[in-house]
Amino acid sequence: MTDLADIAAFVRTAELGAFAAVGEELGMTASGVSRAVSRLETRIGATLLHRTTRRLTLTQEGEIYLGHARQILHMIEAAEAEVSHASGGAPRGHVRINTGTAFARYKLVPSLPRLQAAHPMLSLDLSVTDRRIDPIAEQIDITIRVGPLSDSDLIAIRLGDVRRVIAASPDYLARHGRPQRPSDLVDHNCLALAGFSRLDKWPFVLGGRRQTVNISGNFRSDNAEALLEMAMAGAGIIRVGDFLGEGALTDGRLVPLLVETHDADPQPITALVIPERRHLPRVAAVVDFLRETMTAH
Repeated sequence: MTDLADIAAFVRTAELGAFAAVGEELGMTASGVSRAVSRLETRIGATLLHRTTRRLTLTQEGEIYLGHARQILHMIEAAEAEVSHASGGAPRGHVRINTGTAFARYKLVPSLPRLQAAHPMLSLDLSVTDRRIDPIAEQIDITIRVGPLSDSDLIAIRLGDVRRVIAASPDYLARHGRPQRPSDLVDHNCLALAGFSRLDKWPFVLGGRRQTVNISGNFRSDNAEALLEMAMAGAGIIRVGDFLGEGALTDGRLVPLLVETHDADPQPITALVIPERRHLPRVAAVVDFLRETMTAH
């Protein structure tokens, strides 16, 4: 019989692309991981990985075997988890989570100590990036995304909503005046998120009709936190997700503007889960906690 540890080593090597990275994760040497994959190849009678001095890549046989190997490991994990849960065991195991920088800093990370206190047998691996990843290729259990979703084979679980707020610092308003109507924004320095042209059109509802105002200013960034810092420093007016600006709005570093007419444009906060992992107790426990946390706030 093929050793399941060898299968697991092969799967993680295919995902991480390096024996050393897998060895560090599994507590093995790089050569130990390499030998595990070689044993698997000998057993199967086929080469699963192309090995060069620069990188490792899957062969055609490796691509085929990888899909089956993942299913085998998932089925074993699901069986063990179901039996443990049925016997009253607490959710346990490792959960990989991915999300963007702003959501991680202002919403997710502050809640994680409570999650770990509620589920002490879970270990978490949080990756934070604003690039769109492939959860299946990178084997992320739960991917949290804010905003519209593209078509996907993943299960989408609604956690809550994010609403936009237009705001500026008291210092900026003291120097430049407070906009009284949406059209006044054309005379103000509005800070914009780079890379999303639709966000240069700020929406309002006037007389029952939705209208937009094209904003402009002298600062753009692809990082929402940078825009927040600039706005708090008095550099201009910002339109930001409520979870990002919550602290500054609460303590008065930012003042909400045009509240009566601004279209807050609620967008979903969604957890994307690999289908075969949705009902694993370790994944379900984290998803349920996130849903309760988002609902409570």
